Amino acid sequence: MSENIRLDNQLCFPLYALSRQITGFYRPLLEHLGLTYPQYLVMMVLWEQQSVSVKQLGQLLWLDSGTLTPLLKRMESSGLIARDRSPEDERLVIVSVTDKGRQLEADAEKIPAHIKCRLKMSDYEVITLRDYIKKILATTLETK
Repeated sequence: MSENIRLDNQLCFPLYALSRQITGFYRPLLEHLGLTYPQYLVMMVLWEQQSVSVKQLGQLLWLDSGTLTPLLKRMESSGLIARDRSPEDERLVIVSVTDKGRQLEADAEKIPAHIKCRLKMSDYEVITLRDYIKKILATTLETK
């Protein structure tokens, strides 16, 4: 068997497994807020920016519109966000956080500390790992 195709030698597998594990750590914390992990990602962008176009949101979250649109529809029906056409350009749909969505922010602020505690990593280790992952993501965009 070639060393190149041994599971232990792959980069993708530990990243995949780690992503599943960490997302699983979020699940009970987000259930308390009534959010799924992808909805939590949308809310973090909106808590930071208040409103963004669907296109910008897709770019920030690395999601295509086919994935994002049903997600946003569910969030709008639950009252967390509003979607409106831009008055300047009706082709653009603007997503904004509602008062109900803003009310979740205070509870959500506690989540990163819980996750960091579960990971048992120092601030330096978390920041270093995050920076390496962002570097890899940026490289994958360049090669598309």
